[in-house]
This record gives sequence, C-alpha cells and structure tokens, in this order.
Amino acid sequence: MKQKIWLISILLFISMIITSCNATNANTKGKIKLGVTSWKENIAAANMWKVLLEEKGYKVELMYLEKAAIWTGVARGDVDANLEVWLPVTDKPLNDRYKNDIVLKSKWYEGTGLGLVVPSYMKDINSIEDLNTHKDELDNKIVGIEPGSSLMNLTDKAMKEYDIKLKLVQSSEAAMMSELKKAYTQKKPIAVTLWNPHWSFSEFDLKYLKDPKKVYGEKDDIYYSVRKGFEKDYPEIVKYFDRWKMSDEQLGTLMVMLNKTKDPEEAARKWIKKNQALVNEWIKD
Repeated sequence: MKQKIWLISILLFISMIITSCNATNANTKGKIKLGVTSWKENIAAANMWKVLLEEKGYKVELMYLEKAAIWTGVARGDVDANLEVWLPVTDKPLNDRYKNDIVLKSKWYEGTGLGLVVPSYMKDINSIEDLNTHKDELDNKIVGIEPGSSLMNLTDKAMKEYDIKLKLVQSSEAAMMSELKKAYTQKKPIAVTLWNPHWSFSEFDLKYLKDPKKVYGEKDDIYYSVRKGFEKDYPEIVKYFDRWKMSDEQLGTLMVMLNKTKDPEEAARKWIKKNQALVNEWIKD
C-alpha cells in the first residue's frame, strides 16, 4: 500500500513539473537579440519594438554595437535582426560584403537624406563647393560622427571630390549634436555631418548643402534584415516587421520624445499609447 502511495506521489510530482514547464514555455516565446547603433532613430525604433514584442511574450535584448559589428553579428547568427539598413547607397559596401549571409527584408521608411548640413541662418553657404570660401568662420572644421560609419566614409570621399580644405573631425552623434546645439543657440557658423530621419530637423532650422557631384548619391530607403533561419524560427515577428511603416513625422515625434527623457523604453511606451491605431496595424494577429 505504501509503495502504491509512493508511486502515485512520484507521478503527481512529475506531472506538476511538466505542467510548470509548459506554462513557462507558453509565457515565454523566445529571446530576440536586436542590434542597435548609437543613432537616435535606431535607438527609438529598437526600444519601440522591445516594448511591443515583450508585450507579445518575447524577451528582447538590445545589443548596442557599431554598425559594421551588427552586420557581422547578423551574418554569424549572433544577432537576430538589424532594424536599420540604408539602401541602395549608404550601406551598399556592407550589403555587398554580407548579402549572401543575411536575409534582407522589407523597407519601413522611405526617402532618407544624408550629407553636410548647416543652420539655415548661414545664407552664404548653400553648396559643398562654398565651404572653402568660408573655412575661417567655420574654424576650419566639419564636425563629424563615429569613424568608420557609412556617412563618414562618404564625407571623406566628398572632401576629396570637392577638394575641401577643412578638417573632418571624428566624433559621435551625441558630441556632434552638442556642438550643433551650442552653435545654433549662439547663431554661430557650424557645419556637421547629418542625416534624416533625425530629431534635430524638428528642433532646428537646418539645410543640406547641395551636392552637385552626387557624392552622397540618391535618397535611400530604410530596410530591416534578419539572420538566416530567423523567418522559420519567428514567423510571427517577421509578419509584424513586414507591416511596419513609419513616416518622417511619425518617426520624428518618437525621436523627440526619446530626446526628452533618460528612459528610452518609457518614451517608446508613451509614443505607442499616442499612436495605438498605427501600431495595432503592425502587430495584429
């Protein structure tokens, strides 16, 4: 009799463990690793998707890396998705290198821009060709971002093509924006490397310098890419990402919210709440 009770107890214990494991698996759909650069629109989009996917039961890890490292990570399978692929121009070198090892998916933003930017109050500088004439008032420098980025590489090329005598200063987005904000507040001359979508165009009156030689190329669109096998592992997420579309205004308001708080997830939650109808179109079952 005791042996029978002992056997029943063991079976009940095993059943409880199995039930507990099944419940855990049901509540956790898997862990997703998103590659994130230091660019504001990338941080904004990544945190927005972190909030949305975690609400759907996924665990999301944001991996902050340089752009090239994200491409390498997706190609190796160490990173699940890269939310910011600029094509056909900016990320062409990276895409040419890794296109056989990643899966390029749909575009979510149309009509980017990038190049050299000055405040609109600088009336006498309208083209890259004007820079040498005004190099003294610009303190003989162009304030750049992270070395090795596609934008910096294109700017190096532009400076050679136009024989620009100023120095391209390596920096970071945050440091560049700090200098731009300081100069703009004081109405001082400054030239920076910049791109859109970017929150600064919502905060300041800026203009791109004309690029008659088309060194920076035509406008890009922003796509996302995933590692090989991701579509099979997470078809639901791919479905969400494929429905994802944002306008310049929508992404701009998200970045402005992000810029006004130290908590990007909280900013993303507030933006999602204000744009619930749009978001629901992406994540509907």
